[in-house]
Amino acid sequence: MALYFNLPVYKESYDLLLQIFEYSAKLPREYRYTLGERLKNESTDILLQIFEASLFNGIQKKNAIDKALFHLEKCRLYIRLFKDLNVWGVSKQVSLNQRIESISKQLTQWGIYVARV
Repeated sequence: MALYFNLPVYKESYDLLLQIFEYSAKLPREYRYTLGERLKNESTDILLQIFEASLFNGIQKKNAIDKALFHLEKCRLYIRLFKDLNVWGVSKQVSLNQRIESISKQLTQWGIYVARV
């Protein structure tokens, strides 16, 4: 069993979480305790699901990976909403979405591997 904190997808997800916390610190009060908190919770849930996936085998591992992908898509939605509300600029959206795309690819490939085994 690989240690979860050595997995590249975990490291990338952790970096995403740190980046979200950094960007959220400067949110207007109106968004900080609503959408900002939801975004932070979803990104934290991604890490927890990756941790669970590293512990389990078979269908439990696949379910944890699928849940992580679900939380990732919710993060993408909240980031898009921040951009559309003109809270964050395009550069922040692009930076976060590039990281999300990388995580999504890694989780998808991991899920495919788990389904074959």
